[in-house]
Amino acid sequence: MKNDKKGLNTICTHVGELEDKEFKGAVSPLYMGTSYQFEDVAVKRYPRYYNTPNQEALCKKLAALEHTEAALIFGSGMAAISTALMTFLQAGDHVVLQQTIYGGTYHFAVSQFERFGIEYSFTTGWEVEDFEKEIKPNTKVLYLETPSNPLLTITDVQGVADLAKKKGILSMIDNTFASPVNQNPIDFGIDVVVHSATKYMGGHSDICAGVVAASQELMDKVWQTGICFGGSLSEYTVWLLERSLKTMAIRVKAQNENAMKMATYLSQSKDVDNVYYPGLKDHPGHELAKSQMKGFGGMLSFELNPEINASLFFKELKLIKPSMSLAGIESTMLSPTQTSHALMSPEDRAKQGIKDSLIRFSLGIEETEDLIADIEQAIAKVKSMTVTA
Repeated sequence: MKNDKKGLNTICTHVGELEDKEFKGAVSPLYMGTSYQFEDVAVKRYPRYYNTPNQEALCKKLAALEHTEAALIFGSGMAAISTALMTFLQAGDHVVLQQTIYGGTYHFAVSQFERFGIEYSFTTGWEVEDFEKEIKPNTKVLYLETPSNPLLTITDVQGVADLAKKKGILSMIDNTFASPVNQNPIDFGIDVVVHSATKYMGGHSDICAGVVAASQELMDKVWQTGICFGGSLSEYTVWLLERSLKTMAIRVKAQNENAMKMATYLSQSKDVDNVYYPGLKDHPGHELAKSQMKGFGGMLSFELNPEINASLFFKELKLIKPSMSLAGIESTMLSPTQTSHALMSPEDRAKQGIKDSLIRFSLGIEETEDLIADIEQAIAKVKSMTVTA
């Protein structure tokens, strides 16, 4: 089924679905085989080659969602990110990475690139000028992430894409926090889009996967690297992810609404120092986010007042789960210094502005009144402990 002029929910539901020709079931059949015929067939299928029936079908849906010609699905977000970067970098090359990025990507760069003779630089900020200042004659990739993890900084996608094209450099973006529902970087000229599909695409905290999407020409190159690295996904997880994507647009729009309400509430709370959410008018990237995003996303971060112990606050939450990862239908909170950015040194976290008191808040689909009540009771209990002590 082609996605020409189809609506977002229609794409999520129908593009790339497999027809159950035998029993006429309403959902895609699951082909569990890891061994397929090789003689007298048009395609020699094998899971590590990303071309089993369910893999192929899912990749069509992912490409349609990100407005690209092709896509591949991987075993994790980091498998997708590392495969994409290593496809377009080799010994002697240089890559410019945005300062504020996911901690796993940061760790991959600082722990692995030198082993392969790849040079790298981190920007001092997230403006287009910050990328341009770091470009060298051997720069091959500009890598950005917007909104960023965990401080929700906003980078000018069109500006970085234009800079890359002017310099003859490949542009690559982590679009996980936005999801294809809120942002389509290809429309602004970005070359390669990566995702942790564990997050909004999976949406139920039960799938680990990654995505790379780009033109067919670029994806052919990613495929060549991918079959060597072997980061493919099990057929059952592929099938589960295709099922989850059917409701992605509905889920993400509800999470957008909840994040806006909670960011507004937290920004008015006397117990909160700072709130980071691009939907707030006083966020420095608010106007830019409005120009390149269809929604502001379901993620925000905030800092409690110094007298409120964040660790004790987590323990007193009853409804919101203190939990790793993000983007499930249930609301979760975590400390980036203890989880997503724990592999970064305290000095490097400080450079990014990631404080020990920072809390990353992933909004689910619950009623915000219940979430507010949970936060307020947890803060009240922590305060009472402090008074008692």
